[in-house]
Amino acid sequence: MSFFHGLSAFPITPTDKDGRVNSDQLCLLLDRIVKAGVGSGNDTRIVSGVNSIGLLGSTGGYAYLTRAERQRTVAMAADFIDGRAPLIVGIGALRTDDVQALAKDARDAGADALLLAPVSYTPLTEEEVYQHFVAVAGTTDLPISIYNNPGTTHFTFSLDLLKRLSQIETITAVKMPLPQGQNIEADLAQLRQNTADKDGFAIGYSGDWGCAAGLLAGADTWYSVVGGLFPSQALKLAKAAQAGDAQEVQRIDQFFQPLWTLFKEFGGMRVMYAAANILSLSDASPHLPILPLGAADQERVLKAINALNELD
Repeated sequence: MSFFHGLSAFPITPTDKDGRVNSDQLCLLLDRIVKAGVGSGNDTRIVSGVNSIGLLGSTGGYAYLTRAERQRTVAMAADFIDGRAPLIVGIGALRTDDVQALAKDARDAGADALLLAPVSYTPLTEEEVYQHFVAVAGTTDLPISIYNNPGTTHFTFSLDLLKRLSQIETITAVKMPLPQGQNIEADLAQLRQNTADKDGFAIGYSGDWGCAAGLLAGADTWYSVVGGLFPSQALKLAKAAQAGDAQEVQRIDQFFQPLWTLFKEFGGMRVMYAAANILSLSDASPHLPILPLGAADQERVLKAINALNELD
C-alpha cells in the first residue's frame, strides 16, 4: 500500500511558549482534516476524503520541537485519527542517529510512513546524504518519502541521487519543490525517467500555488500547507486536477490567489498561524525566533480567508 498519493494535508503544530504541544488545539485541526470530504454524517469511522495527513512537516515546525514532544505529538495524533487517514511523520534532524531514533519513535507511536529531509548545518555531499538515508531506512520498515527542500536545507537532490535512493526498498516517494526554469511537465518527465526502475515510486510536489498544475501534469501527490487548515477547499482543487479538468482548476484556483500571494511573501507557516488565530482554532504563535504577522498583514490574511470561503 502506498501512502504517498493524492492530497496530503500538513497542519501547524500549536505549542505554548515553552514548546509543549497543545493537544486540544492540534486535535481540533486534525478533526477538520479528517472530516473533509465525508459529508455531514456523524460516523467518526468514515475514512477522510484527504488522502493522508502530514504531521511535523516544515509548517508543523518539527525542527523546533524536542524529541519527547515530537513523539507525544505523533502518539496523540495517531490516537485521534484512529486509522481514518494515513499518518505521515517528518523525522528530519541534524544527526543520523537522532533521525534513526525519531524514526523508531514515530513507528512506535503509530505513524504509517515517514518524511525525511537532510537537515544540516555543514553543507552535505551527495554521498553523505545517500548514506544518511541508507542508515535511516535500515532502522524501520516504514515507507519513506524523500523531502527535497533546498530552500530550507540548502541541499538539492540531483537526478542521479534520486535514482540511487529510489532503489532502496523502503524509499518509495519524493516530495519535490516546484521546478525553476522549466515547466512542471518536463520536470516530472525527468523524474519519472530517473526513478523508473521502481514500480509505483510516487512523485509529488510542494509549493501550493503550483501543485494543481503538478497534478494536472500527472504527479502523484500534492503535499499541501493550505490543506492543513482548509482541507475541503484544497480537496476541490485537487480533485479537479486529478480529473484533468483544467478549466475547473483555473476557476477554483482564483479563490486561492490571495493566499498564494501571502505564501510567496511570508511562507506558509506564518500565514497558517495567522489564519488559525483568526478562525479561533488556535491561539498559538509560531516558534521563536519566527514572529507572528503584524496587524496589517493579518488583515490581508482575513481577506484571503474570506475569498476562499466564497468557493462553492
